[in-house]
Amino acid sequence: MVTTFWIVTLVLAALLATVAATWLGSPARSRQQRSWIRRVIGLPFTVVLVLVLAACGRATSEKIVRKLAGSPEALKARQEAELAARDIIAAWGAETPLTLGLVVLEDVCVGGSAPEWLFPTGADRYKIKCSMSVAAYFGADPRRMADTIDGVLSAGDRTGPPIPFNHEFHYARTVVDYYRGKTGNSEGPRTWEHMQLSRGMTLTLSWDQVRSGHTGRLIEEPRPCSPHEPPVRRCLREPASTSVADLRREYGMVFKITMPVRNYFTVWK
Repeated sequence: MVTTFWIVTLVLAALLATVAATWLGSPARSRQQRSWIRRVIGLPFTVVLVLVLAACGRATSEKIVRKLAGSPEALKARQEAELAARDIIAAWGAETPLTLGLVVLEDVCVGGSAPEWLFPTGADRYKIKCSMSVAAYFGADPRRMADTIDGVLSAGDRTGPPIPFNHEFHYARTVVDYYRGKTGNSEGPRTWEHMQLSRGMTLTLSWDQVRSGHTGRLIEEPRPCSPHEPPVRRCLREPASTSVADLRREYGMVFKITMPVRNYFTVWK
């Protein structure tokens, strides 16, 4: 596509040079001759303009998307992204008081769009972009909330980045004190109880509401899997037969870790 663009650009430059030479040439050239030149040059200009617009970018075909998504480079990047996410989940399962019950992974590759003239989103800048989102659900005892969250902070003290919450995180210590009954909700007496810890674009930990006296807000079920069409689209639910409600019935409540969507493979136009 880059070669085509430069060929079209050179042709356009040649036509512009021709027009300039004609208009700036001999003063003796008649008005009738210039009118003829406009008619002759007009059609090539129109054709070249269409070619330039086409060369600037088109929506990536489904065939190309599938080919790029299955390339060795994409496969390697996909495996690395999935392995990194699974390593984080394994650390949470091994180091924290939480019991792993369900993992949901969605992986999708989309083709770039045609040129976006009015409302650009950036989708016209790439041929393909592949993204992965991962969430893990854990069971826990709602009667031991303070110890559970404090155990998560202790695990963060030991492991570092895989568990980005530790005792240096002031808000997390406030949450522990809240569940130990030492403090009220830091946001005010009539606000919701603490239900989340977040480290920006690193990871978010959320959980079921367990305190009485409020309308319960619970971790929702993951959305149904989209069609499974590797390598363009994958959706894994492990184990497939387990639901969030199953974990809640077995353990009493549910915690969830959510990782930011990771754009792991991009081919630019």
